[in-house]
Amino acid sequence: MARRNNAQGTPAIAALIAAGVPFVLHPYTHDPSATSYGAEAAQVLGVDPSRVFKTLMVEVEGRLAVGIVPVSGTLDLKAMAGALGARKAAMADPAAAQRRTGYVLGGISPLGQRQHSPTVLDASALALDTLLVSGGRRGLDIELAPADLVRLTEAVTAPIGSPAEGNHRR
Repeated sequence: MARRNNAQGTPAIAALIAAGVPFVLHPYTHDPSATSYGAEAAQVLGVDPSRVFKTLMVEVEGRLAVGIVPVSGTLDLKAMAGALGARKAAMADPAAAQRRTGYVLGGISPLGQRQHSPTVLDASALALDTLLVSGGRRGLDIELAPADLVRLTEAVTAPIGSPAEGNHRR
């Protein structure tokens, strides 16, 4: 995979370039009427939804954390809490998620966030050569190796995804 820059960089792209991590940009035209940003990305890009991951902000015992799961499923909040040594987790307030990350809903990337948050990547990612995550804006995904995503986000991996189709947005 070659590193690629683009004129409309995002903090996520800047973080990858600064770390010298190979990645591929996958821009696409976002449909404003799309209700599931991750599913839209998978469909438009022609990528298996199990390789496209959504970034979800959750609240765990009063602090924000990041859960990264395939768009083909949902985030198991109990498993997410357990992965962080807590008993309970809930979806974060959207406004708080945007403030914490510096990104808008539908464009929240696990990379280059304004403030670091504890991060958990679904264990299914480890079976993939590469995966796609939001590039920091709607209509842009970044493909990279799961090991690089783990290293850059300081993520732990755990089975936090559920195969059922859900409504959570990235």
